[in-house]
Amino acid sequence: QVRPVESGGGSVQAGGSLRLSCTVSGYIYRRYCMGWFRQAPGKEREGVAAIASDGSTSYADSVKGRFTISKDNAKNNLYLQMASLKPEDTAMYYCAANSPPAVAGSDGNCYGGINSWGQGTQVTVSS
Repeated sequence: QVRPVESGGGSVQAGGSLRLSCTVSGYIYRRYCMGWFRQAPGKEREGVAAIASDGSTSYADSVKGRFTISKDNAKNNLYLQMASLKPEDTAMYYCAANSPPAVAGSDGNCYGGINSWGQGTQVTVSS
């Protein structure tokens, strides 16, 4: 059973940085498409960043140039480095794992496979 666990959220002022981490257990990590999505109250879920099994990455237009997704296969960890944060980045952030044959789209989402996600970690950006 896949179990992502997120950490690293918090409160920062606009322009600040945060690094989110996700540890995943219970499966063959390397073959999965991994990603981060977020959801703010009253808004639809939004894919933020995705990293395919080959290491290729994609981002939502709203975060390009500010967020960086990466992973450490040896530790089964996924990261999201967020810089130049804006109030509109405020949301609950979730780590997602998509089983093969999931692929990373060009919009920061993983598509296909069986999707699992964690409890989320809150990011709050004040102006």
